[in-house]
Amino acid sequence: MLASLAPGTLFAVALALVSSQPRFSWLTEPLRYPWELWVVALAGTTATVAGVADWRYHRVAQLRVGPNEHRAEFLALAGGGFPLFLLMCAASVARRPLAFLLPVLIVLIGTVVLICYDEFVFHRRRCDAWEALLHRILLGGHATAFLAWAHFCFVREGLHG
Repeated sequence: MLASLAPGTLFAVALALVSSQPRFSWLTEPLRYPWELWVVALAGTTATVAGVADWRYHRVAQLRVGPNEHRAEFLALAGGGFPLFLLMCAASVARRPLAFLLPVLIVLIGTVVLICYDEFVFHRRRCDAWEALLHRILLGGHATAFLAWAHFCFVREGLHG
């Protein structure tokens, strides 16, 4: 459950922390937010709701996550998702964000491999249609939020110098 809530919470805290910097003073005025931030908020919220719904579904249906599946999910989060989040935070505030592009891509590829392993080895046979839909919404939301954030960091003109 905490894993579902952590990305959005940490993102909001990070935004609050950088809003006091002159470069990010626009964060105090929501009407000035770039479209990427709105997409991150919408897609991230969608992913979070799906993650909470999946957690609740497991509790109500009394579905047990085995130790191997738990280890795979932890590895995807701790070994992929969290480092990727930190790299994207660093790229967001860096004067030269493109210096983070290669590390971001390497960690992203590793994260996708770990997520695919978890989905194909553990979820493919066990999940019913509802849980599979929740997983797709969760992963699609995170992927959409990542792509919007990557556009903000690595593509958007005029923000970094």
